[in-house]
Amino acid sequence: MPLIIRLLSLFHVVTPPLLLWAIWRLGYDRRGWKLQTLMAWIVVPVNYFWRPGQDVNWARGLFFHEQHAMPGWAYLFVYLVTVPLLVYFPAIFLWIG
Repeated sequence: MPLIIRLLSLFHVVTPPLLLWAIWRLGYDRRGWKLQTLMAWIVVPVNYFWRPGQDVNWARGLFFHEQHAMPGWAYLFVYLVTVPLLVYFPAIFLWIG
């Protein structure tokens, strides 16, 4: 793969500091976790059913490995409840205090 194409992946280095700066500069909207939850409830099931081979958001198992401890639909339900409660909602307390 050409070097210029590989260098394009460096946006992963720039994006997190840029997003943190934007939140610091513009502020955090308290409704953000609700909108993010709604978006996840739409996008993750679509990814689960439509592109099972491309599990980019861990809708089938953690760390890109499909889990077999419970039925897939049960894991998806637990995922859709757990991620907003443990990731999205606590962001309010990190940014607003």
